[in-house]
Amino acid sequence: MPEKKTLSLVKGQQHYCLRYESGEEATVLDALVEMVNQRELSFDWFDAAVMSHQLGQHLAKELQAYLPKKAA
Repeated sequence: MPEKKTLSLVKGQQHYCLRYESGEEATVLDALVEMVNQRELSFDWFDAAVMSHQLGQHLAKELQAYLPKKAA
């Protein structure tokens, strides 16, 4: 079963949370853009940048598993 990953942001009284699986990163980015465009949300481009940074950190961690281990 694929591991679920979570992006989260607390902004004042609002808590934004997105759960996704590996391979769904483009969908997550699209969702962030949609959230920015929703006027009823206080979610802005800075918030989208923070959450996309979290997404990049998750990807970097995942890619580390594919790098060869350094010889001791």
